[in-house]
Amino acid sequence: MTDASLNVINNQAAHRFEVRLGDETAFAEYRLEPDAIVFPHTVVPEAFAGKGVGGQLVQAGLAYARELHLLVKPTCPFFHAYIAKRPELHELVHPSMRAGLVTP
Repeated sequence: MTDASLNVINNQAAHRFEVRLGDETAFAEYRLEPDAIVFPHTVVPEAFAGKGVGGQLVQAGLAYARELHLLVKPTCPFFHAYIAKRPELHELVHPSMRAGLVTP
């Protein structure tokens, strides 16, 4: 279940997408490369449990990649698992990482 009251922002200075709830911050870090965007790390505190925040962070990151016409390198296990479960997103992944998206 997604909580629509929680907004994802792109904190470009910190190179991460963020969602705040009180004093807590969930985030997905990113690093820009010439032809790709790398997502190395995601943190979702317990305060966000059951609110769909992790998925919102991934969706925001993928939208940003599309906006910049970049391929995605999902080195973060959460990003990788999210994309692996959705074959329609595999085309967004950098060719060097597509083989790892095969799910049993």
